[in-house]
Amino acid sequence: MNISEAKIAVIGLGYVGLPLAAEFGKAREVIGFDINQQRIAELEKGHDSTLEVSDEELAKASGLKFSSELHDLEGCDTYIVTVPTPIDENNAPDLTPLRKSSAMLASVIKSGDVVIYESTVYPGATEEVCIPIIEKGSGLKFNVDFFAGYSPERINPGDKVNTLTKIKKITSGSTPEIAEYVDQLYRSIITAGTHLASSIKVAEAAKVIENTQRDLNIAIINEFAKIFNILDIDTQEVLDAAGTKWNFLPFKPGLVGGHCISVDPYYLTYKAKEVGYQPEVILAGRRINDGMGQYTATQLVKAVSRRKIHIDEARVLVLGFTFKGDCPDVRNTKIIDMVKELESFNMNVDVYDDWADPEEVKHEYNLRLIPELVEGVYDAIVLAVDHKEFKEWGAQKIRALGKPEHVLYDVKHVLPKDDSDLRL
Repeated sequence: MNISEAKIAVIGLGYVGLPLAAEFGKAREVIGFDINQQRIAELEKGHDSTLEVSDEELAKASGLKFSSELHDLEGCDTYIVTVPTPIDENNAPDLTPLRKSSAMLASVIKSGDVVIYESTVYPGATEEVCIPIIEKGSGLKFNVDFFAGYSPERINPGDKVNTLTKIKKITSGSTPEIAEYVDQLYRSIITAGTHLASSIKVAEAAKVIENTQRDLNIAIINEFAKIFNILDIDTQEVLDAAGTKWNFLPFKPGLVGGHCISVDPYYLTYKAKEVGYQPEVILAGRRINDGMGQYTATQLVKAVSRRKIHIDEARVLVLGFTFKGDCPDVRNTKIIDMVKELESFNMNVDVYDDWADPEEVKHEYNLRLIPELVEGVYDAIVLAVDHKEFKEWGAQKIRALGKPEHVLYDVKHVLPKDDSDLRL
């Protein structure tokens, strides 16, 4: 196959799919497909609400056409699937979006076509789950009539430095020839280069351990923070001191949310259990990080109590709701765990975040964001997310939102140490 003649369709236009489709669309015709018609309408007007692609960059993608109509995919021969891969209430992989997109492609795929998956999965999922669905629905035979590749996404939502083209891309294919085709396809847009893995399973495994490793690194720092809080030692000062050694890793404590780091480890542990191995370290790290929302809430309640502020019906302001700073993504945000725990103490909690979409927050979490701030009304203020505007406000403006006697909890170390009453 010749990459210059490839007719590409990107399936799923979220944080991962849209930047990819836009980059390909700068040099060739590409179909950007999504079943969400509202999302398609928004993009056709030239704006991306996730803020991953600027209006200017979207305008440069002159070859990119958007569609939610299945028949528009029929002329394509290379399909790149970038749908979400969440977990269910039992922390087990939820492959529903992946299964549905595979079934959909089965109705349009034809002999000679290639399907490339980018969604994070456990090793083996592409060939064990997705491919059989396409075979059954299309009547085509894998690696005879159609082929597959896997190239895991490495998007860091909100990151304007390490963008798509600047991150080395892992590639793989179901045959040596297809692997080379997939590698060349991505090499045409990724200036950082590619790494051709020996198999689809290797590429799947590489992706899932990237975020698992990061999750564990944050988990140990979170455990350090819990210990140092009991010992009345400032965690950041300890990290600054330890960081003077060349090989000390610069991780910080915090709430680990988002669609990747808080999810991907469960994909790996699911597969490990399936083959008879009981993971211990990975799940221990997950337990620590999953419990940090509750832990931070408890720390605040204790601090409020020490100030002799009546906990029952105390007013608390949480600044920030997205899973990370300067990013509108609220998927798997752990701020909701903190809010629910504070409410369990019968506290009245207001949440303010100009980055988050109020409708999405209401739909996903049944929580109403407050549209504006009022000074002098809160018994406690929590700096939960390090948005740039919170940094610019400084302690004086933030403290003005509280009553004369209040507690300021800087979870994300937004302010200098002496400007807050409590830090994680």
